[in-house]
Amino acid sequence: MTGDAARTSFEYFVLRCVPRVDREEFVNVGVVVYCQGPGFLAAACDVKVDRLRALNPEVDVDTVCAALATIEAVCRGDDSAGPAAGGSRRERFGWLAAPRSTVVQPGPIHAGLTADPARELAHLLATLVA
Repeated sequence: MTGDAARTSFEYFVLRCVPRVDREEFVNVGVVVYCQGPGFLAAACDVKVDRLRALNPEVDVDTVCAALATIEAVCRGDDSAGPAAGGSRRERFGWLAAPRSTVVQPGPIHAGLTADPARELAHLLATLVA
């Protein structure tokens, strides 16, 4: 079997923090990856407080981190995240990818191929957020 044959398609989006929605400036703070084949849905986050404060010195970092923790809980299907965590992985991914007028916003959905969704998540976090 070739390397390509062992790969499966996945979708992902970047989580953005928009400290001042009126200015439309953002900092990438996380990534959500969904891969149907192996039943993978996970988020990884890395908040760079200095970057957020450069855009808005008064940003509520605790609120941003709480929103990201909720996103991670929805990915896990954790009941503590409320009704959004109760659907299928595909439904939860769709719910998380839906735009909202909040400080933490999803970017556009992208697709790719991977042999290891968890490793892909770590790679995307390192490449797009760190």
